[in-house]
Amino acid sequence: MDQEQQEERPETAGTKEYKKHQEENKKIRERRGRILTVGSLCILTLFIVFADKAWGPFFLRIFNLCGIYIILALSLNLINGFTGLFSLGHAGFMALGAYISALLTMSPAQKEMNFFLAPITPVLAAVQLPFIPALLIAGSVSALAGFLIGTPVLRLKDDYLAIATLGFSEIIRVALTNLQTVTNGALGLKGLPRFSTTYMVWGITALTVFFITALIRSAFGRLCMAVRDNEIAAQAMGVNTAQVKIRSFTIASFIAGIGGALLGHLMSTIDPKMFTFSLTYNILLIVVLGGNGSITGSVIAAVAVTISMEALRFLDGPLNLLFVTTKGLPGLRMVVFSLLLMLVVIYRQQGLMGKREFSWAMLEELRIPCFPAALRRQKQEKQRKQRKQDA
Repeated sequence: MDQEQQEERPETAGTKEYKKHQEENKKIRERRGRILTVGSLCILTLFIVFADKAWGPFFLRIFNLCGIYIILALSLNLINGFTGLFSLGHAGFMALGAYISALLTMSPAQKEMNFFLAPITPVLAAVQLPFIPALLIAGSVSALAGFLIGTPVLRLKDDYLAIATLGFSEIIRVALTNLQTVTNGALGLKGLPRFSTTYMVWGITALTVFFITALIRSAFGRLCMAVRDNEIAAQAMGVNTAQVKIRSFTIASFIAGIGGALLGHLMSTIDPKMFTFSLTYNILLIVVLGGNGSITGSVIAAVAVTISMEALRFLDGPLNLLFVTTKGLPGLRMVVFSLLLMLVVIYRQQGLMGKREFSWAMLEELRIPCFPAALRRQKQEKQRKQRKQDA
């Protein structure tokens, strides 16, 4: 009875003022968030322009590698983080994208110079397309391969799925090694046009981040997360889980093909040894460190890991550790990253961001002084402590 009376009690003037105040604060926060977002994008754009003009070739290549690894990490996170699958076949789709784009953009003279052991297939000898159409075709071929592989393989789960996708990735790599008249075999392709400029790489990176964000917020993204959280419950609600998995795998394969093509044109040379399991491991490391199911985490971890890989390259060479001197331990850098991954898995399994995304409200919660809400909160806490002391 008391509960019914409370429900029927009309709103007081204080309650109405409080709700009005809350709505005004919400509008102010949304307006401030939009202003900060636009300002941050402008600053990032100016930084990219500055980097392209002022930095040397080495730092610029590392900077562009950060963008490419963001693309690849987001594509793998779509499978592993948002759909709940465990795929290890990303390097195979990257290889397809890189080779297709290279063969479609190289000039006939470059192809003739590369294929000196055995002549290239006549169908491909005279083909030369602009970069953007070649990039889209490379992504489409990778997506088709992902669809054909995913249809039978995605019936498996957990470790069995990981082993199957890894096996198909190795099949693709071995096929590229043995197709001498199409891919130039183990010699690879050299002299690729350098189409992966700073603006091209970071423009596609921005499009990928926007696309993945919109996809996850859409109805299809919610279906992917439903399959990830509880596949049986999703099936009971009428969700075609097999179709959701195949679509997610195909989209991720398309993006992986785009990333592989950009990587090939950045390095200007490709060969089958580039696309081994270690490349998939590097991308998986980024996804795990950033957090499965977090776009922000993948972006931050991709930048951090890419820069760290170059910063720690001295570990592979001779070291003078005061009382101990080493002649050079190739692979020590990856041992350090493996230990880092083990520590993350043991002590922070959710990764850097977990499943959260960045928001300006998150900075307010961290009590950063540049936000008025944080300043007000700090002032209120000081006043509360002062009242306690006076009492």
